[in-house]
Amino acid sequence: MADQQPNFPAGFPVGINPSTPEPTQSRRPDTKFSPAPFTPPAPARFAPPTIQSNQILSPSGKGSQLPLSANGVRTVSPLPHLSTPPGPPVFSSPVQPAAGPFRTSPVTPQPVAFSAAPSLSATPPSSYSDGANEFHRQVPSNAEDMVALSDAPNVLLSARKVLKQKKLMNVPSLGFGALVSPGREVLQGPQMVQRDPQRCQNCGAYANLYCNVLLGSGQWQCVICRNLNGSEGRYIAPTKEDLLNLPELAFPMVDFVQTGNRRPGFIPVSDSRMSVPIILVVDDCLDEPHLQHLQSSLHAFVDSLSPTTRIGVITYGKTVSVYDLSEGSIASADLLPGGVSPSQESLKQLIYGTGIYLSPIHASLPVVHSIFSSLRPYNLNLPEASRDRCMGAAIEVALAIIQGPSAEMSQGVVKKPGGSSRIIVCAGGPNTYGPGSVPHSFSHPNYPHMEKTALKWMEHLGREAHKRNTLIDILCAGTCPVRVPVLQPIVKASGGILILHDDFGEAFGVNLQRASTRAAGSHGLMEIRCSDDVTVSQVIGPGEEAHTDNHESFKNDKSVSIQMLSVEETQSFAVSMETRGNITTDFVYLQFGILFLNLYQADITRVITVRLPTVDSVSSFLDSVQDEVVAVLIAKRSLLRAKTGPDAIDVRATIDERIKDITSRFGSQMPNSKLYQFPKELSYVPEILFHLRRGPLLGSIVGHEDERSVLRDIFLNASFDLSLRMVAPRCLMHREGGTFEELPAHDLAMQSDAAVVLDHGTDIFIWLGAELAAQEGRSAAALAACRTLAEELTETRFPAPRILAFKEGSSQARYFVSRLIPAHKDPPYEQEARFPQLRTLSTEQRTKLKSSFIHFDEPSFCEWMRSLKVLAPEPS
Repeated sequence: MADQQPNFPAGFPVGINPSTPEPTQSRRPDTKFSPAPFTPPAPARFAPPTIQSNQILSPSGKGSQLPLSANGVRTVSPLPHLSTPPGPPVFSSPVQPAAGPFRTSPVTPQPVAFSAAPSLSATPPSSYSDGANEFHRQVPSNAEDMVALSDAPNVLLSARKVLKQKKLMNVPSLGFGALVSPGREVLQGPQMVQRDPQRCQNCGAYANLYCNVLLGSGQWQCVICRNLNGSEGRYIAPTKEDLLNLPELAFPMVDFVQTGNRRPGFIPVSDSRMSVPIILVVDDCLDEPHLQHLQSSLHAFVDSLSPTTRIGVITYGKTVSVYDLSEGSIASADLLPGGVSPSQESLKQLIYGTGIYLSPIHASLPVVHSIFSSLRPYNLNLPEASRDRCMGAAIEVALAIIQGPSAEMSQGVVKKPGGSSRIIVCAGGPNTYGPGSVPHSFSHPNYPHMEKTALKWMEHLGREAHKRNTLIDILCAGTCPVRVPVLQPIVKASGGILILHDDFGEAFGVNLQRASTRAAGSHGLMEIRCSDDVTVSQVIGPGEEAHTDNHESFKNDKSVSIQMLSVEETQSFAVSMETRGNITTDFVYLQFGILFLNLYQADITRVITVRLPTVDSVSSFLDSVQDEVVAVLIAKRSLLRAKTGPDAIDVRATIDERIKDITSRFGSQMPNSKLYQFPKELSYVPEILFHLRRGPLLGSIVGHEDERSVLRDIFLNASFDLSLRMVAPRCLMHREGGTFEELPAHDLAMQSDAAVVLDHGTDIFIWLGAELAAQEGRSAAALAACRTLAEELTETRFPAPRILAFKEGSSQARYFVSRLIPAHKDPPYEQEARFPQLRTLSTEQRTKLKSSFIHFDEPSFCEWMRSLKVLAPEPS
């Protein structure tokens, strides 16, 4: 049983059933502390912000050494410049640290420790010494294992050590896992190799810096299965230092590049992007105010594109209009019926006709602008939800145009140069006409059956798009419900994204541009291999089980394989792992092999190898846990189960039980008290989970289940940075001189003489206190500084957040207040311990702040912890 591969359910997201099933929790959490066994898993470590001038930094409390860009996001290489309307101004104001030692907001944890230049031990294992050849170990020392370098930020582990005892390591309420970002860019340098990798003939693992190597014969020992392999003479070297010239034996992450005959002149330049065809599919049933905003966003969008980008324009209402880009500056379109799928004959006439429907921007910019200007508002007197929209048929036509005349020869599978093609749908209402549609009204007698049929049809079309290497993004805006459950299958199956906006204004325009320019490889496959002591129990992310059979090449390949629907920098996979039994070795090894076709049509094999020391000490293990990664892993596992509103209520109860279970296993009972102390090593996990259970992902902050559903899908696929922000908001208070002080996300930050920025991932709120707002000059300067900061923080974020600004006491301020922990209810000593900035206020200011709060029943963080019979850990 231990050697069997886990089974993946087909579809999205990838899920491997955990070996320990999660029980269904009652909807009412048990308020009595109960140390009984629990079930869901995950671990990590949180971090206090240390902020330097011209940067907003929040280094991890355990010593994060990842480089940060100016906007506070850790990256390995500069991301391509993303043009946004308007371009974000440069923010150069220094940000001040929070007053006191409180570490307020989670940030990127340090990646697993690696050694960039490992030392080679001359002491070979006795079983592999033949007298003539000496085994040299490509392994850094234990101390070097704990030094965090930014060599492989693509893998963030929940702990940097592994407990040897299975019973303690596999505690499901904490768990063990990693966040893997397969498509994250890496620095150019010796880590890129233009040749095939060396692979173990037994299990298929790749040679790496931790392998033992025989200098005389060049043989190497696999760290996964311990098999001895030949290297065809590649690893024969006179000295151990010579082996370090081979990147795979010196670095934890290496890209093996094979260009083949696709692009013989390939040069890996990270800033240039090969253009991919983009077809805009635009809703033709909009009222005038929405249409005007959409036209502005579309004009700005095409002006931002590279001159070589090929673009097409389709509009849809009751018919499909395919615009001919060969007509100079005149908007001319061919019409197709929208009530049925387009016939092969009509598509042939379209594709083989005289019209040009996909053209480079440099040749078609005037006519594209004319097309957008010619769009007219909907002229029938019908409610938005009752208008006929044939979105499904329009997407079918767009797919046919991208595929082009090669359809018959390619048997439905087309590889276009430059990565995945894109169809971007701009929708203002639901698909209510033709294939994949649902009735206008929920009261239709046959609505459930028609919705079920539409779901299957949309998923099938999404899978067809994925086969044709095309992503479908649907950007919705306006006040008309778009029937999110019907649109999600086509987006998920193709590898695209569904985003909801309030209108077709600035945030929509920014996301339109970033959707078209975000890096995307294709034909991605991720293989996960672990030491025999470790097994993968669950994978969550934008992929599905890959049915690969490597047994002809590698007879004992036990890897878990994931087919990635797209390969993007903004995505990650949450990988949960368990130990099979008590571990007897000093180290365990994890290896991630990512194979994909990049934008330059080069075959990339990205190999990331991780070595973790094993320990007997529970305290040593807990000290290596990274709070932020643990919290994000817990959140992703929890959100996977919260598919409906009632599910979300159950998951909130599960979080309560998780806190109690972690405390019972790793905490201690307070003397002369019924309260238990939460383990101090995991001090930031409870507050992050408190934000999760009351925030928009699980709580009742957002009004409609469709909105929560879209946010959950974004979160399950998101990178670590965005995932963390979506769970735990970041609070920054404006100070005189244009500086910002980072504070805990508590309502005590709502001080009337201040301006506050709250970054919650997909939303950024700017709150102006009443006293500040009354001073016109000061408030204008503070608002400008806050907007500049918000734009810089999100310069490369996708989806781009909406940015809302409002004054204290306004109706919109509820968005801001509801995301802050109601700490005003706590006694003064607890407030000062967790919000030390209070100590800088005068007695009069504190009295005024206290009187400004309105009483309501929601518990504070400390009250919630006490209700679980658990004492919150002291902030460090």
